[in-house]
Amino acid sequence: MNAPIVHGGGITAAAASFGGRLEDWLDLSTGINPNPVALPEIPARVWHRLPDRHLVETARHAARDHYRSGTILPLPVPGTQSIIQLLPRLVQPGKRVAILSPTYGEYARAFSSADFVVDAVSDIDDIGAEHGLAVAVNPNNPDGRIHAADRLEALHDRLKSGGGFLVVDEAFGDMSPETSLAPHAAGLSNLIIFRSFGKFFGLAGLRLGFAIARGDILERFEDWLGPWAVSGPALAIAGSLLNSDVSGIAGSIAERQAGLHAVLAGAGLVIAGGTPLLTLVADARAGDIYTTLCRHHILVRRFDYAPDWLRFGLAPDAADDARLAAALRSFDR
Repeated sequence: MNAPIVHGGGITAAAASFGGRLEDWLDLSTGINPNPVALPEIPARVWHRLPDRHLVETARHAARDHYRSGTILPLPVPGTQSIIQLLPRLVQPGKRVAILSPTYGEYARAFSSADFVVDAVSDIDDIGAEHGLAVAVNPNNPDGRIHAADRLEALHDRLKSGGGFLVVDEAFGDMSPETSLAPHAAGLSNLIIFRSFGKFFGLAGLRLGFAIARGDILERFEDWLGPWAVSGPALAIAGSLLNSDVSGIAGSIAERQAGLHAVLAGAGLVIAGGTPLLTLVADARAGDIYTTLCRHHILVRRFDYAPDWLRFGLAPDAADDARLAAALRSFDR
């Protein structure tokens, strides 16, 4: 069995090592909107009954409009992590899997656990006929790298010619809709797009995502997930929020990103990349900075494969920006 992947989060473990009450910690280790949106009213029957089909269809139509997926009705899934585990079933035996790297580690883990050879590649041109599936996270986590749509479409066509699939993970795509392949998905038969609901809306605990692909692919995923995979309350919330005006959410995220960047610049830290919901810093002292922040009960994301990297999520408000700035000033340079 492969070792677990290190992710953001983990305040409980951090508090056990560095002390403090959980509620006193500032968690900047994840790429989640720090200001969750207000929940819409959920009728009592939604809590009482198994998810009715009309809830599923309402959420799918709302997702289609929000993600601009044309004729495709996205499939609600209980977090895209759940469907990553299903991807090996699509790959022809004997084929390899290519993952544009470094990126979210669960893709490599899922395919390695299913005994596929995984190639961590740095460029789309490194993906060839030997690959039965390729994964591109766009924008990428953690460095924010964006792959141009025309190159991804050309890659899709190359993979399709050999019976392969292209998976494009757009978990951080809400703030850059112009980069999304969703509007083109209906014409790309072997494309699978994943979208995260919880990151942008600040509701990661809801465990909700959407898959965008041709109908027969979505039917296979739906069959593999089984009945009632997504809870009624999650579907009801999605159906409401995806139909709402999200410009205020986007504006709040952009404001919080500006606050974070000002703090990092004031501390003399070099931004190496990121997305509006997370910022990557490269610094040879990353390990010591991480420890200093933990002593101030601030958690950021470190990387076992890149010891000079730290990833900072957004603070909820200016007061927490100031708290981060003060902790960074205390770092012994």
